[in-house]
Amino acid sequence: MSARRFDVIVIGSGAAGLTAALNLAQQFKVAVLAKGKLGGGATEWAQGGIAAVLEEEDSFEAHVRDTMIAGAGLNDREVVEYVVSKAPAAIARLAELGVPFNLDEDGDWHLTREGGHSHRRIVHVNDATGWAVAQALENAAEAHPNITLVPDMVAIDLVTGRHTKEFSTEGTVHGVYAYNRSSGEVDTLLAKATVLATGGAGRAYLFSTAPRGATGDGIAMAWRAGCRVSNMEFMQFHPTCLYNLEVKNFLITEAVRGEGGILRHPETGHRFMPDYDERAELAPRDIVARAIDAEIKRDGLDYVHLDIAHKGEEFVKHHFPTIYEKLIGLGIDITAEPIPVVPAQHYTCGGVLVDIHGATDAPGLYAAGEVTQSGLHGANRLASNSLLECFVFGDAAAEHIRANWDGFADIPDVRPWDESRVTDSDEEVVIQQVWGEIRRFMWNFVGIVRTTKRLERAQRRIDMLRQEVADYYGAFRVTPDLIELRNLLEVADLIVRSALHRHESRGLHFILDYPETEKDAVDTVLAP
Repeated sequence: MSARRFDVIVIGSGAAGLTAALNLAQQFKVAVLAKGKLGGGATEWAQGGIAAVLEEEDSFEAHVRDTMIAGAGLNDREVVEYVVSKAPAAIARLAELGVPFNLDEDGDWHLTREGGHSHRRIVHVNDATGWAVAQALENAAEAHPNITLVPDMVAIDLVTGRHTKEFSTEGTVHGVYAYNRSSGEVDTLLAKATVLATGGAGRAYLFSTAPRGATGDGIAMAWRAGCRVSNMEFMQFHPTCLYNLEVKNFLITEAVRGEGGILRHPETGHRFMPDYDERAELAPRDIVARAIDAEIKRDGLDYVHLDIAHKGEEFVKHHFPTIYEKLIGLGIDITAEPIPVVPAQHYTCGGVLVDIHGATDAPGLYAAGEVTQSGLHGANRLASNSLLECFVFGDAAAEHIRANWDGFADIPDVRPWDESRVTDSDEEVVIQQVWGEIRRFMWNFVGIVRTTKRLERAQRRIDMLRQEVADYYGAFRVTPDLIELRNLLEVADLIVRSALHRHESRGLHFILDYPETEKDAVDTVLAP
């Protein structure tokens, strides 16, 4: 099959990818690849909102300070200041696209507050902000004549000089090989510039609020293409995921705590957060998650309770309609009883190292959103800074591509995907077995609280599985599950190696062997 050519390829159809695409489409022909259906990524799942300084009592300085405190000083201050300063304009643009943000009685933004924030600065659409944002971006992209939306494309590897007919070890990226779910074939898609917006790696863990496709594809592909990866040890665990044996991965937004929700011991009713931190339920996520983890482990609990019922039926239904409807369907009336919750992996703070323009180490390759380590989040992401990062860096990457277009390499002759030496798999059970193993040992050994011994156990299992997965990948035709498994193992390795490298506890990385925080904050950077 002949290669398809575009000016720019965007891999990922969430907030970061569509923001970049809409900006680039003013000038270029852009293809947006979605792994499944459009809108199947993490953006639609975001309940809370977007952080921005939008009231007089607040300030950019305060938002920067809150971000740096949550990030345990590991943030890049220049990047934090840049992103925070761009937030009000990003909100205004989204409103222009039709995002129906909540307003108060005077027609001003209705702002809520979340853990770690010193002011009310979370603009939102009830408790379904991500869904509303995704709808607006998708509608705008579908209506744009220069954007081609390509669903059901599972990216396998970035096209570099090693894939050209002339063969070169030069690392410029010329596009991507992707498995087409519709045809069952591997397509070659080529472009002068490529933007990774593939999201995080949450599905490396047994319990995660991330969507099914969050298997670290972009991080693994960039690593194989020669890009550095940074701070992968900082995995954010959301403190409050619904504990329910029928429904996995349903997040109870931080805004429930922001609006007065109280965490209680399920057997005694004791409010335990003041025992751990003076900010109680409004402490940063890493502190709240560790506190819940400690209560569960100490008393052998399955979950703790999050109680918002005391705020009254009208208040609860008005502020949290999505959560109310979801839980009432499961037999839990949150206006009258507490919600059973557990921590779950929620956000990948590390990723592909990018500069302030979203540029990676590989010429022609940019990245934006959760796939990156931009310097914004440091050792722990501040609530509602994640969607903000997508909009700001999606735009930054697009602007840099437009400004430097004449300097990008022409597309060379690229070899088509070669399946001449592989066959169809006769043992798919291997994939499910290894996937399950990875997710279990990552949860048990590389979770909220770590030890060197546990991390070393995880590393030994990764080393053992690596040859097994490589042999399987080399022998059989690719399938979406095999592509994801290969990437999951790669990111699990990057997470464990990064965690073993950091001999301190900082932010999300809490290790019992090194409980103190070093004076100097230094990024973990791994080079291929």
